[in-house]
Amino acid sequence: MAMLLSEIQWSDPVLPASPDAEWEAELKRRGAQVLEVDRRVASVRWLREASYQATNYIPGAVPERLHRMGSMVTAQENACRYCYGANRAFMKVLGYRESFIQQVERDVLMAELDEKQRAYIAFCRRLARSKPRPAAAERTALLASGYTPTQVGEIAFAISFGCFYNRVSTLMAAPPEQKFERMAASPMRWVIGLAMRLMKKPEAAVQALPDPAALTSGPFGAVLAPLAGLRAASIMKAALDGAFESGELSRCAKVLMFAVIARTVACPHCEAAAVRLLQDEGLSQAEIDSAIGTLRSPRLAPRENGLLSWARDTVYYEPSSIQQKTRTLGAELGPQALLEAIGVAALANGTVRLAMLLE
Repeated sequence: MAMLLSEIQWSDPVLPASPDAEWEAELKRRGAQVLEVDRRVASVRWLREASYQATNYIPGAVPERLHRMGSMVTAQENACRYCYGANRAFMKVLGYRESFIQQVERDVLMAELDEKQRAYIAFCRRLARSKPRPAAAERTALLASGYTPTQVGEIAFAISFGCFYNRVSTLMAAPPEQKFERMAASPMRWVIGLAMRLMKKPEAAVQALPDPAALTSGPFGAVLAPLAGLRAASIMKAALDGAFESGELSRCAKVLMFAVIARTVACPHCEAAAVRLLQDEGLSQAEIDSAIGTLRSPRLAPRENGLLSWARDTVYYEPSSIQQKTRTLGAELGPQALLEAIGVAALANGTVRLAMLLE
């Protein structure tokens, strides 16, 4: 069983807060809260936007109630103290009873949920855990329980992108939102919930959906095809394109990180896509196989040598241990490159999970 909130060990922050007044003003303009993660990712543009989308995504095909429960169990399965606490608190603010929340997190059979809703929770847990990663049979079962292909696509995106954000929060050991957690446990939670609903504004920046050809162009674009017609497609594409356009780490290092994570999760789609990108970078198949197998490559800069073994360890981990490994990696990379490494590893973990829709 996944750990409960009180069982998760958490270290001191790996990266300091680095407030950006302009970005914080933009978040407030959008009606969003400025979170501890926001204060630490602001200097990497693609990562800060992706982090905002992860916490403010409003589902279009799936009921908000299910979406919120899925976010909590995803954070629980990934042992993310930061996201687990925040999502648990947010459920209380939205009016969920403590007894109901405990039933969800303890994964007990709930009379309040029908078979279709239970199937959703079970799928969310399996995809977040990915031991092994769900494939065609699990998607077929979800369809058979009454979900449409569009809903299954949005569910897979929400859990996969949740896994991305869980890792961003965990790898940097973001301090828990304890003030919000305390307020959510107080009688003021009803007022807070109303205020949050009133503050929420429609997201205009990503309303335009790319055509199918544009959607699937770019790094790992084939993974996005099942999201066509969903706002989630634009969000995921912007994150992938931004991650590979940014220059704190070499492109070769970033693609190799994706390849290692794909191999670890046994995702043939993302591994094949990574191989093609590495071949475009001039690597031979022998060099690629060696890098994935040994977690080393002479193509990487000396400071990037620790990235591949660390990236593998971001797939399945114990929080305090991976936080210490991240701290050690940061001593080699420096804070800005470490921040991008955290974003890339987190995004790769999300992408390999989303790719289950291709099976």
